[in-house]
Amino acid sequence: MQRLEGKVALITGGASGIGECTARLFHAHGAKLVIADIQDDLGKSISDQLGGPSECLYMHCDVTSEPDVEQAVDAAVSAFGTLDIMYNNAGRIDVPKPITETSQNDFERVVSTNLTGAFLGTKHAARVMVPRARGGCIVSTASVCAVVGGTGTHAYTASKHALLGLMKSAAFELGRHGIRVNLVSPYAVATPLAKGFGNLSDEEFDGFAMGCGNLKGVALKAEDVARAVLYLASDDAKYVSGHNLLVDGGFSVVNPSLSVVEQK
Repeated sequence: MQRLEGKVALITGGASGIGECTARLFHAHGAKLVIADIQDDLGKSISDQLGGPSECLYMHCDVTSEPDVEQAVDAAVSAFGTLDIMYNNAGRIDVPKPITETSQNDFERVVSTNLTGAFLGTKHAARVMVPRARGGCIVSTASVCAVVGGTGTHAYTASKHALLGLMKSAAFELGRHGIRVNLVSPYAVATPLAKGFGNLSDEEFDGFAMGCGNLKGVALKAEDVARAVLYLASDDAKYVSGHNLLVDGGFSVVNPSLSVVEQK
């Protein structure tokens, strides 16, 4: 069954990684798409693969620029008549450094993409969803860093914690209009962005992530996160709002020191 038949979705950061997997899955489930990204060649290629402008439109969009985000939302409405699903997925990771060596510019660059970008996406999605009085769904990509410290850089962790607060606030305001607002928070996923810092292969990244993870014998893939987003975006989750869906194999609820005790 196509769970998004007749729906229109906009995905920021949709040209690679989790965004690309979600775009392909949404399309397979019947959605019309707008892929918004700054990776023009990749974005256009995926758009062509998914049927071109009549099925999947690519828009250049820097999520830190309000005019870009506004234009992408308006393009979705112009091309397909409405916007049902907004997936704020675009993100940035900075190089791990001690806080004393983290520059203000590096910190603000990450927060601008991860937090302000999601704010702008939520704002402009609401701008077109509220007047039509038909509800809608807004999902943003957070991280286990939204609930656990020490698993990411200071800027990345701060941006994801703040994103959790933004989601709760938006879910409260927009619920009266029938609009659902949620987060998906994955554990480590071998996306091009994540692998780039360590210059790791998929196998090397998965080996490291599984070694640190709680759920053994399985590696989290971008496709797994996409399926979680599909659930939140579909009518299967029609009464789910204000929720942070952790896709982390129990990582965020486990005290790793307990495993040391067990081994003694």
